[in-house]
Amino acid sequence: MVTIASDQTLSILHLEDSLTDHDLTARTLKRSGLRCELLRVDSLPEFQRVTDQQPFDIILADYRLPGFTALDAWAHVAQKPQHPPFVLLSGAIGEAAAVDAMRLGIADYLLKDDLQRLPHVIARALEVHDARRSREQAVAELAASERRLADLTEHLQLSIEQERASIAREIHDDIGGALTAVRFDVAWIGRHSTDAAMQEHATSAADMLQHAIGASQRIMMNLRPPILEQGLVAAVQWLAAGFERRTGVPARVVCSSETMHTASDIQLVAYRTAQEALTNISKHAQARKVGIDLSDREGVLTLEVSDDGRGIDTQMLDKPKAFGLKGLHERARTVGGWLDISSRPGHGTSVILSVPLTSHAQSHAQPLDSGDAQ
Repeated sequence: MVTIASDQTLSILHLEDSLTDHDLTARTLKRSGLRCELLRVDSLPEFQRVTDQQPFDIILADYRLPGFTALDAWAHVAQKPQHPPFVLLSGAIGEAAAVDAMRLGIADYLLKDDLQRLPHVIARALEVHDARRSREQAVAELAASERRLADLTEHLQLSIEQERASIAREIHDDIGGALTAVRFDVAWIGRHSTDAAMQEHATSAADMLQHAIGASQRIMMNLRPPILEQGLVAAVQWLAAGFERRTGVPARVVCSSETMHTASDIQLVAYRTAQEALTNISKHAQARKVGIDLSDREGVLTLEVSDDGRGIDTQMLDKPKAFGLKGLHERARTVGGWLDISSRPGHGTSVILSVPLTSHAQSHAQPLDSGDAQ
């Protein structure tokens, strides 16, 4: 049995043109011990005015009234964001019509010749209404939390890229410049020394410095790739060439066009997706060949990186600490896109990024600002 708190006084609006039926309803509620304030209205304009002016805990309504039905009243109430439960209390409605009314959102119905059940129907309608409202609030809070998380993710991604750019500039301006200057000095010492041992050490030091300069350049390129200034196609081709050179695995790039005019943030997401996918292939896939398809047809940028390696177990995709793949999903969301990963053990893996290219995004396309990282 559904109950209502004993100290709760319900505000009930009764849409009823029969004063006798209204009095009978009031007496039934009073005998049940239900504390309530019952207000009767008998016209649609009055119903609309009252419901616009004050809140009610529940609405009871006869089905047929002079010139209108309860469905007309419900249509007015249903548009309100916090409308109360609406119960049909009528002797002039068939079961089929009542069921159709409930499909529209009306909480319940009760025939007038079964009026003794009214307190129970009210309590049940209120309980269901409260449960629905709590669920809607929980859904709204979850959606708000997801929006905040998405905003935080976007902020973190932007902060990471800005930090990458800052570090890349410092490597280029300070470390790279200092290493190059030292290498010239060491080479000068080697050329002007007459001591064979000194020349040998100078040559060895110069070689090590050249290696350090190359390493700093590679680090700088990974942090903030200036290749993106030449466009996404050139950047993806450069990634594939570097992957093939390091691993010996052929990487074929197919593009729908030689140039793609996309916003800088979309370019960066696509570049990082290809970079992460190729890194995972080199570490885990044991692939014999890799294919990269890049297209901007039909208003959607699509990047697919596929391999013929050993594939990924579905349990690995769902691992809580699969941060690399989760990061790709979050990156895609920051530009309004999505990521699909298709894989079967022993049959390779395909990572597909899709990003709608809206007119707004294309109108704001600009080269990626990589500062002085060249």
